[in-house]
Amino acid sequence: MKRIILLLISAFVLACSVMTIVGGKETDNFIKYAEFNVTADALQKAVSYDVSSQSEDTKLNYIEILSYLGAKYGGDFSKYKQSDMDNLCSRLKDGKTIAELTKDMKYYTYYYNVYTAVLSGMVGNFEEEQSDGSIKQDYGVRWFSPIAKTFPYSHYDDFGAKRTFGYTRPHLGHDLMSAVGTPVIAVESGKVECLGWNRYGGWRIGIRSLDNKRYWYYAHLRQNRPYAENLKEGDTVTAGDVIGYVGRTGYSDTENINGITESHLHIGLELVFDESQKESDNEIWVDMYALISTLEQHKSSTVRNSETKEFKREFSFKEISR
Repeated sequence: MKRIILLLISAFVLACSVMTIVGGKETDNFIKYAEFNVTADALQKAVSYDVSSQSEDTKLNYIEILSYLGAKYGGDFSKYKQSDMDNLCSRLKDGKTIAELTKDMKYYTYYYNVYTAVLSGMVGNFEEEQSDGSIKQDYGVRWFSPIAKTFPYSHYDDFGAKRTFGYTRPHLGHDLMSAVGTPVIAVESGKVECLGWNRYGGWRIGIRSLDNKRYWYYAHLRQNRPYAENLKEGDTVTAGDVIGYVGRTGYSDTENINGITESHLHIGLELVFDESQKESDNEIWVDMYALISTLEQHKSSTVRNSETKEFKREFSFKEISR
């Protein structure tokens, strides 16, 4: 209960798009604290409502659905009941608008902005190549699991777990245990902002989403050949592309001298409401368990070049804006 009260106080203090006076000048007051505690069940059901409604008169929006519930629960999705979502969607289909239903919800805008930062673009229109070479247009999930199709892995919700290398700190990411050489997939489209060695993450890749709201961090990649062939900083990657390979590098100041014994992919998601947050003492990293669990149903198929031993995606994919 104490944690929920603190979250609500933070939401009030950090209310979005409020103008304040600092040193005689007007500045935008951006969100400085956010959590994403949506359960996998709630996320998957909200996406299902959104996708299935596209053929109906009333089109539902998965982010609005989750934001309504976030405001209702104070961000605590341990309170989640499917009947709450069903009732909301029923009222929307009966002609009520989300604005009408949330007008008395003090923190709806806060949760909407936070959940938009986490999930914007995950669902929408796209074109995808089929096995017969034809191109199919569809509407649905446009992000991909970070592990390629047919490659096994295991995971659990380890966000916030204790880490001690360098200093004691919480684990601000999500680990997927998989074999060395497993192809790592770009969850969403974006621009490669960094490549190289990091003492904590080993060989890693940092990719910024095209709307600049999200920074994806893929770490502990394979020794010696960590990245997809010819990948470099400044490249734009498409959701579903192979970007690298699972390894166990890191926990060392020296490249390829590794302190990690178990191969896995560490993936992190940082929210960026203002560029001053990007590398600071106030970075916002969110729990990805529900998101990764949802994306298990959408994996990128890959093929291996027998000469170079490199993998690449099998089918082309393109997001469509409408």
